[in-house]
Amino acid sequence: METEVRIAEKTFGAISNGVAFLRRQQRDWKVSMMRSSISLFFYQMVLPYMSVYTRALGASGTQLGVVNSVGMGMGGLVGPFTGWLIDRMGVKRIYLFGIILLAISYLIYGLAQGWVIIIMAMIAYWVGSGVSSHSCAVICGNSLASEERATAMSFCETFAAGLLGSAAPMLGAWLVTAFGGVSINGIRPLFFIGLAGIISTFFLILTHLSNRQWGHENRSKAGFFKDFSEVLKKGHHLKRWLIISSLSDLPWVMVIPFTQPFAHEMKGADQYILGAMVTGFAVIPLIVGIPAGRLADKIGRKKVIYLMIPFVWGSSLLLIYAPNSAFLVAAGVLQGFMYTNSVITGAMTFELVPAEQMGRWLGMVRFCRLLLGAGGVYLGGVIWDTLGPQYVFLSVIALDLFFRIPLLVKMPETLGLQAR
Repeated sequence: METEVRIAEKTFGAISNGVAFLRRQQRDWKVSMMRSSISLFFYQMVLPYMSVYTRALGASGTQLGVVNSVGMGMGGLVGPFTGWLIDRMGVKRIYLFGIILLAISYLIYGLAQGWVIIIMAMIAYWVGSGVSSHSCAVICGNSLASEERATAMSFCETFAAGLLGSAAPMLGAWLVTAFGGVSINGIRPLFFIGLAGIISTFFLILTHLSNRQWGHENRSKAGFFKDFSEVLKKGHHLKRWLIISSLSDLPWVMVIPFTQPFAHEMKGADQYILGAMVTGFAVIPLIVGIPAGRLADKIGRKKVIYLMIPFVWGSSLLLIYAPNSAFLVAAGVLQGFMYTNSVITGAMTFELVPAEQMGRWLGMVRFCRLLLGAGGVYLGGVIWDTLGPQYVFLSVIALDLFFRIPLLVKMPETLGLQAR
């Protein structure tokens, strides 16, 4: 009886602390968190089938890589300009423009009759996703205290990628089954449903987000290029971090587009297994997200990143050697560490520059990450068609082991770092 009482007291205390934590956060962060959660829900619903749909429209492995590569490349090219505009104009109008592009992407996917037009959908997606997530990141980076940043970001991760993300793929699987199975006609309606969801987030931002600007009193009057050189002069270890951050994104951009085609074509996964893999992906943010964020706010970001890297590698190895569907789902679960890892890495990114330079800095980061990612996903398609699908996943482990980790070891811890 006493044990049950103590458990109840701890549970009530945790809920009370969570409510108090949310109440003291700024309104704009909470609005943006809600927008991101809704958007991610619909993305997770269609994610298991996007690459399968593109393949069904006639794309080879290399062409699938081209589709993603061109989209990422365009998203990277607009990144610096987006950040510059946010620092000078405020975040709201830029945010809304990004959401409009996301809606256009879903519409093109739904109307597509061949794989070539998917290139336009991916350009709209990566530019729109980049602009909207860039706006969200500026709000996140400037609205949260350093000692609570990783916890708050992980809370968002747990709610969006965890709670909502676990339900969305199974809803998608049910819908695909209802519309005829894993085929063009069975998948197509999901994009129109996603379109309706994205439109709802446009009105959420339009009616509830302020157009706040940070550091406007110190705004540089220099030109576009001088503004960016100013960022590099005032920040901490920024050039090194641009490389590390770009390499950190490669597992995401090289593995995710090829995971579902690999499971479907090489392992025989049906719509329910594909959906279960993405639902499994959401388990880690749901269970580990907030504890990982709190741990990162206590012992430092780098140590937590080191702890998660082996699980990311394990996901690729399980996928390659999976003897049955249960192992495919387990691989999907371990892939969730990619998301948690990216959240902690993002916390480090925010802590390297002053608030008034956040938009430009995040634009530079996105530019480097997506251009490298564009090359990486194209290389993944070539590897798929020439060496074999399994080598796409093995190459990511090699890049991590021989390049990212050695660079990260030399990077100083950012917890408590004051870039002012």
